Amino acid sequence: MLRNKVPEVTALFWVAKVLTTAMGETTSDFLVHRIDPPVAVAGAAVVLAVALVLQFAVRRYISWVYWFAVLMVAVFGTMVADVIHVQFGVPYLVSATVFLVVLAVVFALWYATQRTLSVHSINTRPREFFYWCAVLTTFALGTAVGDLTAVTFGLGYLASGVVFLVLFALPGAAYRWWGLGATAAFWASYVLTRPFGASISDWLAVSHARHGLGLGTGQVSLTLFVAIIVVVGISSGRSRMRVTGLTHSNPAAPPQEN
Repeated sequence: MLRNKVPEVTALFWVAKVLTTAMGETTSDFLVHRIDPPVAVAGAAVVLAVALVLQFAVRRYISWVYWFAVLMVAVFGTMVADVIHVQFGVPYLVSATVFLVVLAVVFALWYATQRTLSVHSINTRPREFFYWCAVLTTFALGTAVGDLTAVTFGLGYLASGVVFLVLFALPGAAYRWWGLGATAAFWASYVLTRPFGASISDWLAVSHARHGLGLGTGQVSLTLFVAIIVVVGISSGRSRMRVTGLTHSNPAAPPQEN
């Protein structure tokens, strides 16, 4: 059996998750507007495959390996959702519905075979496989939903970001005060971070004509990448401090790698 291969769910985890979703959106847009879209998607798929091979190859949570995989899932998941709409003309409402059904199927198969959806027990290969299938689907679903509200429903990127920020806070509140289960609260929040982060990054990047700040996808992506490195570095450092304290108090406790 493996050690749990996902990070502890803390405030820094959610900050890193939002930053990766935001960077996935702007990086995808940056690439598909400068490279032939099929080539960009194929290239992102190759890098994603490398990231997932690395993640599956290690036997414990290693911060840079894990977040590299999450970032590439964000980029590739965004591309898939956008290509389905732009290249094949599938409405965002249809693609969002399809991705929601796919996510429900992933969860159903995961629970039927493992009897848990908890991210605190990603310690076997089947559970890790289902986990990453769910993560990939949530990114594609969140992209479609974010574009649905911002573009199809006409809310714009900033208003959509505010809406999804409020929605993101609700599962945590329901868990804390209204008895919602921890696993359900986690996955609901996880899905909602995607349209929240993507809407905000789009608002920062797109032109004034599209009601954005016009900072550009390249500049926003680079800034977000630096922020991710800083947040993951801080989180990793705190994890080492906790493990060091645990090891000193209990010499038999196994060390963790970050």
